[in-house]
Amino acid sequence: MSKIGIQKINIPAGVKVELVSDLIKTIGPKGELELKIPKNIVVKINNSEIAVTRLRHGNYTRSLHGLIRALIANMIKGVSEGFQKKLDFKGVGFRAEAVDGKLILNVGFSHPVEIKAPDRIEFKVEKNIITVSGIDAQEVGQIAAQIRAAKPVEPYKGKGIKYLEEIPRKKPGKAAKAAIGTAQ
Repeated sequence: MSKIGIQKINIPAGVKVELVSDLIKTIGPKGELELKIPKNIVVKINNSEIAVTRLRHGNYTRSLHGLIRALIANMIKGVSEGFQKKLDFKGVGFRAEAVDGKLILNVGFSHPVEIKAPDRIEFKVEKNIITVSGIDAQEVGQIAAQIRAAKPVEPYKGKGIKYLEEIPRKKPGKAAKAAIGTAQ
């Protein structure tokens, strides 16, 4: 059995979950999300709990079991609490600002980089921290990855955009390598 798939999902107060044939819909204070359930996966709602089971035991169905349970749990967390990713940027002259649903990055290029937010995503910039927040975990992660990809951290001076908890790899420069080579 799937260790994740067999766990029950608790529905918090203020969140409504509806199951219509093969479509599960979650409605909460932050918004609503829906997910199409594959045919060999069964979702049952009992009072304030959701149970996910499977009809067959093939490899494909087994792999979907835990995935669907995790996606439903993320939908419930998203409509009740929301998700957020924080990114940090460093560099001389690097700036970021959130304007009208767009994030404008000045990160050392001859032109500013603009990233447009989808409907359910919000940007917030405080000092050198960019916060991406929304109700869909996948969308939040995807937009955060796009922002990071605009100017990834370079390994010598550490300039660029990184996740707040990320520790970038540092390499010694030419001078440090030369000093190590002559010391031997």
